[in-house]
Amino acid sequence: SDNKFVAGLALVAIGNLATADMSRDLAPEVDKHLKSPLSYLRKKACLAMARCLNKCPDMVEDFVERVSSLLKDKSHGVLITVVQLMTQVLMIDYQNALEEDEDPFDTDCRKAFLRLVPYLCKMLRNLLGGGYSGDHDVGGISDPFLQVQLLTLLRLLGTNNEQASEEMNDVLAQVATNTETSKNAGNAILYECVQTIMGVESEDGLRVLAVNILGRFLLNRDNNIRYVALNTLAKCIVEQKQNERDSGLVAVDTGADANNAMSALQRHRTTVVDCLKDPDVSIRQRALELIYHLVNQDNVEQLAAELLNYLVLCPREHRSDICSRILKVVDRFSPDDRWRVDTLITTLTIAGREASAAVQSATTVYISRAPADIHAFATHKLLKAIRDDDGTQTGLLSVGIWCIGEFGDLLLQPYTYTPSSGASNGGITSITFMQLDPSSIVNTIELVTQRRSCPSHVKERALTAYAKLSNRFEGKGDAAALTRLETLLQTQSSSKSLELQLRACEYN
Repeated sequence: SDNKFVAGLALVAIGNLATADMSRDLAPEVDKHLKSPLSYLRKKACLAMARCLNKCPDMVEDFVERVSSLLKDKSHGVLITVVQLMTQVLMIDYQNALEEDEDPFDTDCRKAFLRLVPYLCKMLRNLLGGGYSGDHDVGGISDPFLQVQLLTLLRLLGTNNEQASEEMNDVLAQVATNTETSKNAGNAILYECVQTIMGVESEDGLRVLAVNILGRFLLNRDNNIRYVALNTLAKCIVEQKQNERDSGLVAVDTGADANNAMSALQRHRTTVVDCLKDPDVSIRQRALELIYHLVNQDNVEQLAAELLNYLVLCPREHRSDICSRILKVVDRFSPDDRWRVDTLITTLTIAGREASAAVQSATTVYISRAPADIHAFATHKLLKAIRDDDGTQTGLLSVGIWCIGEFGDLLLQPYTYTPSSGASNGGITSITFMQLDPSSIVNTIELVTQRRSCPSHVKERALTAYAKLSNRFEGKGDAAALTRLETLLQTQSSSKSLELQLRACEYN
């Protein structure tokens, strides 16, 4: 049709409605309009061709050269669709190479597009340095839509290609430093620029610049921008760690001389921690994920304290996952046995009901393998926690009763220790646990088992504790406590629970 709107409607219909066979048959007609003198039809043809190639991936190689020639078009609308088409061609070519067991980064299509990287960089640089244009200006930014599309295409081309990445390093640095951030259009370009820097083989200095941009995003009042920043930072750190593992390198997270994304992110640690106090739960969850990746030997105590603080405030359905994360952090970065045991006991005190069996078992193992001094510390601390608990933290009760049964004789002596963080508060403060008599220890366990909410596995562990304490308190001069222990064991011999009956009869 001579009417451009009718022809444009036909191209839209082909792109959206044509089947694979129809796309293959109509591709020459669409290709004819790629050379149309009307920019409106060239734009519609590019969009239709992108959809046709998606339905017929085998036609990709036939259009590589034709697509490249369209990059010299003067219409920004056509340029945007051409860059979108090139992006689509690259993605389809990547999938085709994988299906044919070929190297997806060494295809003819990719090589042809890689020769265009200098020209793409030049286009992006012209957009940055160009003057005001009312047709393309959005919030003081020259055609942000085209800039975003160019950055996306450069990211695909620079992946696993050092030469192409080297060619685009300068223009990426220029975009990162010269883009205005007061308007949302500028933030969109910066976000895409960060994605590109992290996706290509960029220099360490450029990656630090990208992390600093995301750090500025965290200070933005818009929750959407903060969410995107947290999500991107976490993704970047995970990818960096994965690349280091794949290449066999040893990850270096910190250091005054380190100049990588991880060390740059550590400088924004305080801002990330502040996000845990945000009223938006999605922001808090993203910040939690990022903090987990930030933990290392140097900051484990501070960040573990923040995780415990968040554990108090977070929804119950998230507590199990956070407890598991704390366990992994403690297992990997713990500075000493006392801190490890103290952190796990605090975790059970806050979320013993939600903590998984793995967290409870790990706490038991760490206590049992620790020196005698830690045995006394853990037993006193657990007994105090059990007394303060209302019976809902079943994980705490289970571990605490086991520990009392195993090391109950240590409760008969006072215990004093100095927290490692005491010196930082302006002075060393010692904490002392008072000695207890056998009767009060037995009464503590008995009160736990008498609650209606006490689960059967805690009662079973209490019976085992009674049997152990009978042996540990023998000769301690408290006959009443020994008699009470014997009575408690005999009482359960007629219990409705078969397991409790078996244990009571066996221990008697």
